[in-house]
Amino acid sequence: MRYDLIIIGMGLSGLMAAKTAAEKGRRVLIVGKGLGSLNLFSNTVDVLGSIPKTMKIREGLPQWMEGHPDHPYSKLGWKRIEEALFAYTSLFPSPYSFETVGDGNCLIPTGAGTLRPAYLVPVTMVAGASLKEGDSLIAGFEGFKDFQAHYVAHQLNSQAMTLSLPEASHREMTATALARLMEKESIRETIGKEIKKQIHGQTKVGFPAVLGMQNPFEVKKSLEEIINAEIFEIPTLPPSIPGMRIFNRFKEWLIHRGVTFLLGHSVSGAILKGKRCERIEVFQPPISTSYSSDRYIVATGRFIGGGLVADQEKISESVFGLPVSQPRGREGWFQKSFFNSLSHPVHQAGILTDSSLRPVDEKGNRILENVWIAGSILAHHHSIDEQSREGIEIATGYAAAKEALGS
Repeated sequence: MRYDLIIIGMGLSGLMAAKTAAEKGRRVLIVGKGLGSLNLFSNTVDVLGSIPKTMKIREGLPQWMEGHPDHPYSKLGWKRIEEALFAYTSLFPSPYSFETVGDGNCLIPTGAGTLRPAYLVPVTMVAGASLKEGDSLIAGFEGFKDFQAHYVAHQLNSQAMTLSLPEASHREMTATALARLMEKESIRETIGKEIKKQIHGQTKVGFPAVLGMQNPFEVKKSLEEIINAEIFEIPTLPPSIPGMRIFNRFKEWLIHRGVTFLLGHSVSGAILKGKRCERIEVFQPPISTSYSSDRYIVATGRFIGGGLVADQEKISESVFGLPVSQPRGREGWFQKSFFNSLSHPVHQAGILTDSSLRPVDEKGNRILENVWIAGSILAHHHSIDEQSREGIEIATGYAAAKEALGS
């Protein structure tokens, strides 16, 4: 039960760390009680949403980092961030690739009918990044309450229609159920023919992001051939089908390269000796099993992932009991107004690290020598406001593995 690297957390940062180590031929164990936030929120790769679409990311991000020296990005530098993003995109070759539209952020439509900035976009969403008034038809499905086509279309100055599927008649549909249906050729033919009747000059058709789980590009291509229009996906409420595609791709690739997955199990304890972790305990009912390594990466996320837990007095780290950078008292967690223009201080809580991503205390003293921290559990960022979550997870997961392996 000994490995070259043990990664705790199965979100995007943990998966990137595992990929980076597996490419070096290392024996890797990744432990996670769930899929992180990938299956909830991830659709695109957001690096930093505040960079204008007219500015190149490689120019805008280094400038932004100069004013945010404590941010996780600033510990890495642009060169390593760029390496990490390239490593990520290399896992998604054509036809289901992640692409940039230009060299900066592009604006893609959302399930609320707004436009949001994104840097790397799956090929199934690219056509939505260049909408013009009146050139699109937005299609929804009866029984699928997480996407209201007429509302989205109204916000985007487009036309809308709601499709009825015989297989879904008289029942509520989920995103996963629709994704499976879309992989059936007969369903696509029915949908395509119905949409073709409703098109009046539109050159694009937008669907909720449910164009199949396994072969979304083939679903997109098939519909385009029937309808004779460009197809694009629009992100919806959780669960995220594009996020599930990302997880499934990582899992398939990692297992093929010998990475051991312990999905559905949480770390119940860590055995420390001085400033080193000797092993972790994983509870697999009815027994607890020990796993050891010379190197560990903590990529457990913040509150959703369970990496941070809060009680009435403080926020704690759940695996190693590492000190958490946080407001002095609970009364300082939030601004006086919930919808304040400034982010709530609790969203900056996390683990402090040195430049090599090893945990340190408030004085900068290293706490553990063979543990590295990656992902949203890091302190001094607010990825939701910044629109930087996937970028932080990809870059720090990649960098933590590089640091741990001395490469």
